[in-house]
Amino acid sequence: MKFEHKLIPGHLIKRYKRFLADVRLENGDIVTAHCANSGSMMGLKDEGAPVWLSPATNPKAKLDYRWEMVEIDKNLVGINTFLPNKIAEEAIESGMVKELRGYRNLKREVKYGNNSRIDIFLSDSIHGAADCYVEIKSVTLSRVDKCAEFPDAVTTRGRKHLQELSHMVEKGYRSVMLYLVQREDCEAFGIASDIDPAYAQALQEAQSSGVETICYSCKITPEQIILNKALPILD
Repeated sequence: MKFEHKLIPGHLIKRYKRFLADVRLENGDIVTAHCANSGSMMGLKDEGAPVWLSPATNPKAKLDYRWEMVEIDKNLVGINTFLPNKIAEEAIESGMVKELRGYRNLKREVKYGNNSRIDIFLSDSIHGAADCYVEIKSVTLSRVDKCAEFPDAVTTRGRKHLQELSHMVEKGYRSVMLYLVQREDCEAFGIASDIDPAYAQALQEAQSSGVETICYSCKITPEQIILNKALPILD
């Protein structure tokens, strides 16, 4: 996924009210950017951290900038949770996600379950596989060297998604939880059960019901974010 416009570098002053961030640009101007991330962003919001913003292209946008990535320990981390679906879509269509190859049709934001929308729906498999519901979670947390974790905050919505995926398995479909790590300094992935034990339990139950779990990291530059490689999921 290539950024449509050149990203604008700066340094973080603070993130506040969850969806706002003040940034000092290289010319000294201080701007407020939209922070498209509802999580805690643990470890990613230190004052003075290098950040990159994209210019707002929607004329109805209330702010002129959107926060896209931050540099932590010389590694870039994508913090925009609106992007993983697009990143995954491009990767699936190009065959980079080996677990999801062979489907002729891909649709985004399809209604299903109890008033929910699935991130990606795959159908018409060339191998005769069942149609597949794919839920995508953006992963940014890394508290242990080279290990990514999810979630970074309690997520009741995440538990609901796991339940919805389990119900689709009961109906004879494939269900896949795809964890997309928006950083490339991790070699494994695990669930942060100390942050949200209820989510960890819900995931175990979903896996027992037949929900598949996969994880991929990303390659990140100020020009683009693309899929990198599969990461092992720790027990």
